[in-house]
Amino acid sequence: MKQIQGGVTAANGFLAATTAAGIKYQNRTDMAMIYSKNPCTVAGTFTTNVVKAAPVLWDQKIVKEHKKAQAVVVNAGIANACTGEEGYSYCKATAEKAAELFHIEEQDVLVASTGVIGMQLPIERICAGVEAMVPELKDTIEAGNQAAKAIMTTDTHEKEIAVEFEVGGKKAVLGGMCKGSGMIHPNMCTMLCFLTTDVAISQELLKEALSEVVPDTFNMVSVDGDTSTNDTCVVLANGLAGNDVITEKNKDYDTFKEALYTVNEYLAKQMAGDGEGATALFEVKVIGAKNKEEAKILSKSVITSSLTKAAIFGHDANWGRILCAMGYSGVRFDPEKVDLYFESAAGKMQIIKDGVALDYDEKEATKILSEPEVTAIADVKMGDASATAWGCDLTYDYVKINADYRS
Repeated sequence: MKQIQGGVTAANGFLAATTAAGIKYQNRTDMAMIYSKNPCTVAGTFTTNVVKAAPVLWDQKIVKEHKKAQAVVVNAGIANACTGEEGYSYCKATAEKAAELFHIEEQDVLVASTGVIGMQLPIERICAGVEAMVPELKDTIEAGNQAAKAIMTTDTHEKEIAVEFEVGGKKAVLGGMCKGSGMIHPNMCTMLCFLTTDVAISQELLKEALSEVVPDTFNMVSVDGDTSTNDTCVVLANGLAGNDVITEKNKDYDTFKEALYTVNEYLAKQMAGDGEGATALFEVKVIGAKNKEEAKILSKSVITSSLTKAAIFGHDANWGRILCAMGYSGVRFDPEKVDLYFESAAGKMQIIKDGVALDYDEKEATKILSEPEVTAIADVKMGDASATAWGCDLTYDYVKINADYRS
């Protein structure tokens, strides 16, 4: 398993293209397309929000009933959420236009949108964008990178990765791109994530692998506690690696799942660190928990604490806020047994032992907390389970960005 250059075009047979459709943003690309030379097995996970955007409903139906796809069309700027039948009809119109140009079924086309809720898509521009992108499709690393940039909203940089591994004696690749910066909370987030692989795998096992990996990666991220209407993570597998189709949980399945976890964890951390207005990635590891579920609850309680996030922004070793957040998580533990550490590239320091503050150096603690990636490690001494969650600090700029997001 090794990381290689690229994203959604790194795997054999995948192409990408972008265009500036003028949906909301000016002087930048705002539409992206992914296309596979072969039809793909497809799996997906979606928002748990009761209010689901039209593209989520469209894609869920394809994943559940059609079980294959060959193209993805994404727009940034308008979310096509809370748009009723008209919004859903625009998903269909987008898919129809792509299907017509590719000579495939409309059910082979996934669609995704991100941006402002409640506005209708300018469907003429969307369809014109689809027409513009088809002739520009390329399998280059640059084409994949441009696609990752086109789907950004308040993101400050593109997020992509690819890994190479071996299944059934064949070289295989899994690549991905995502966007996400605000309205990020566990149980998916305002994230769009597109994963592409040339591995041959059954839809049943592709779905199972994704559903097993997402809870420990994307569902362990929180920026601001808001679960979006548009969260979508889809994986497309076109089989062009030439391996025997993975139809059972064997060594090849384990290798594929490891690749999927590696890619998803990287993208999850990229989103957390790029939270709106953020200056630091805040990682929380809970160890010594009774079971993994309790470790998850404790770690997520800390990364979603506004007071803790504000302390990280201020480089303040205010450990009481962390212990407090753990205390209201709903998990029963003995606070008088908790050890807490802060760690970063600047060093590691124990702050409390058995629930009581140590005589630590505040200046040294501030130095550790001033790095762009900061980790808090809490040992609750109840067992051997652990979990890690990712978030970011809470800054003035978060409020500024979201106060005028529509204007």
